[in-house]
Amino acid sequence: MSRSPNTDTGLPEAGRHGLVTGGSSGLGLAIARAAVRDGMRLTIVGRDAQRLEEAAQSLRRERPGAVVAAAQADLAVDGEPRRVADEASLQQPLDFVCHAAGLSTRGRLVDTPRSEHERLMAINFFAAAELAAATGEALAQRGGRLVLIGSLATFVAPAFLGAYPASKHPLAALAQQLRLELGPQGLRTLLVCPGPIARNDAGHRYDEQAARLPEAARQPGGGAKVKALDPGRLAQQILADSRRGRRELIAPNKARLLFALCRLAPAWGDRLLQRSTRG
Repeated sequence: MSRSPNTDTGLPEAGRHGLVTGGSSGLGLAIARAAVRDGMRLTIVGRDAQRLEEAAQSLRRERPGAVVAAAQADLAVDGEPRRVADEASLQQPLDFVCHAAGLSTRGRLVDTPRSEHERLMAINFFAAAELAAATGEALAQRGGRLVLIGSLATFVAPAFLGAYPASKHPLAALAQQLRLELGPQGLRTLLVCPGPIARNDAGHRYDEQAARLPEAARQPGGGAKVKALDPGRLAQQILADSRRGRRELIAPNKARLLFALCRLAPAWGDRLLQRSTRG
């Protein structure tokens, strides 16, 4: 196993090359911004070519001299995650891969068609699994890091989130298998499970989908009674924890109690989850 390079510039990510999916907006862009600020050479991936290029240009402006490439791709398409990873690696081997691209939705589970489950699984899980398959062994050889962005719905399934929880739950299994299979060879896998992220359209983005659902369903996290997380601060913590080799990052940390109770006493866990997400 060879450790990834780190030139003597005082920046913790100097000399490393990273790939961030969903890097044109939201938490993905915040992670990209933190990585570039820390000296990382970066390839960001997004579906919308114009938004992607605008994000890449903003990153270059924020840190003059930064090397930021933009790779347009629809990661829901089989083969596209591997393609962008392979192409990025041609410029420089990857040391850091973060799957931050994701979709969320609202709806009653019994009203959710199979096509909706497949749509969310394609981005939230299948793309993550394909990226892991494409990059895991090479990252392990370099002592590199793989970050999977889940959510609180990776471990619990609040009401009225449609296909979203089922598409996020498998990330916990993927992360654990990677830790067991490639951890001994050097891969550091971090599963990130954040609560609602602060954003400009919070409370309105699901108005149409949640029109006939309880009011709490319109809110971030399905009405979760937690403070919205600052994406910039969370991004910095993600990078630092991945460097330390931490295995899970759950924010807020108090959610761990809910997760444990849901496993040990499902009836009590359901009651607590209902109380925690009531509008």
